Amino acid sequence: MRAPAVELSPEAVSLLSRDSLEVAPALLGAVIAVACPEGSVAIRLTEVEAYRGEEDPGSHAFRGLTARNASMFEVGGCIYVYFTYGMHHCLNIVTGPAGISRAVLLRGGEVVDGIELARARRPAARTDRDLARGPARLCSALGLDRSDDGEPLGGPGSRISLTLPELQRAPDAERIRCGPRTGVAGPGGDGEAFPWRFWLDGEPTVSTYRPAVTRRRS
Repeated sequence: MRAPAVELSPEAVSLLSRDSLEVAPALLGAVIAVACPEGSVAIRLTEVEAYRGEEDPGSHAFRGLTARNASMFEVGGCIYVYFTYGMHHCLNIVTGPAGISRAVLLRGGEVVDGIELARARRPAARTDRDLARGPARLCSALGLDRSDDGEPLGGPGSRISLTLPELQRAPDAERIRCGPRTGVAGPGGDGEAFPWRFWLDGEPTVSTYRPAVTRRRS
């Protein structure tokens, strides 16, 4: 049986209704958790990237709606999971109103609950720091794949929850950094035009920056 779903707080609902560029840095320090029969894993987010649909040449939705990216066009508050390089799944949180395809890629974080289950899912991780350091590792640690694409965050029937940090526990704004998105090729990889990767300075779970490759991320 699934664990009882956790409702999104009014603050989270309000945040996810906004543009991905505003949402992305506000997700730093938030905790995303996924429950399953084996237990649950929760990850505190330390690194994210914003994507802006048809206005963003680095986005999967740049050329419009397809069967693959359909969940990106839903109203903010669901997830978009994609499969890449024939081996990895990556997790995004959809934001904004329906129809405009905004999303935030979850790039890295610290496992704060369910570490034994995360270790079992990520046997190749050399240290606990590496359990969710990088988008494919994070998605694997949470146990999500393409079959979970479009799932809502919280609410009836959902096993995925998002908890924003309490005001007094929110990261210091001075620790938030921004820069080029990792591994985005072509015009969307222009760091000056798209400094849309956000991370918490000093966090060991922030992934290593890598320059552009030939495929777009979402």
